[in-house]
Amino acid sequence: MQYDKHKMACNILKEIDKNPGNYLIIHYSCESFYNITDGRTPRITSIAVYDYFSAQTDSFSIHKTAEKTHISLSEIEQNYDLLEKKMLEEYFQYVREHGGKKWMHWNMRDINYGFKAIEHRFEVLGGTPVIINDTDKVDLARLLIQKYGRTYIGHPRMESLISYNGIKAKDYLKGEEEAEAFANKEYIKLHQSTLRKVDVFANILNLAIQGTLKVQSKWYEIYGISPQGIFEYCQSRWWVQLIWSIIMLFLGAWVGKLF
Repeated sequence: MQYDKHKMACNILKEIDKNPGNYLIIHYSCESFYNITDGRTPRITSIAVYDYFSAQTDSFSIHKTAEKTHISLSEIEQNYDLLEKKMLEEYFQYVREHGGKKWMHWNMRDINYGFKAIEHRFEVLGGTPVIINDTDKVDLARLLIQKYGRTYIGHPRMESLISYNGIKAKDYLKGEEEAEAFANKEYIKLHQSTLRKVDVFANILNLAIQGTLKVQSKWYEIYGISPQGIFEYCQSRWWVQLIWSIIMLFLGAWVGKLF
């Protein structure tokens, strides 16, 4: 039932709010899925990890790795394999050093786009990835659906949430725009978008925890049509409680007159 999903999501958000130091927010950008004709998987181009407690962001990118290895921007394309591998080595060292953390993400669920895609790319390049347990992953996209219902915002959901809630998203690129930036060798622009997205995710998470995230769901889509759901809805609305208190006051006075 929707009420059970809603309640579960609320409990997860309470846990995050209670222990923010346990949570990291991750996002990454990659080469376009559709422009590859040789059958290989898309290259990982940049990764950002936001510490939810400190609000500090660590990042890993091909262009930063190139700078550290004294490879110019014009030479990046001919050194993709070397740079991607070095970048992923740094990322997986970070994962190793942050064992036991919970990793929040937006739809990073499979080999096409997700943790498994990053792991696979590192294996292709000859590395051995550090595996993050599925129990340590929290999909923010799915969590919002559980809390607010499937119709809580229009598609594409992330961009719609940003617009509907007036969230500033300078440097933010849509998925296809990120792929285009990679194709045009605009590595810095791509990296800035990756950094911005983890900041946006953290902003949305804050609003959801505070109960101030603006959504388009009707109350019954959030709480469900059940006695528990209706009760929960009434408990969350001060004006409903006020009306109920007034009704009970009048009933009490009326009963008092009878007896």
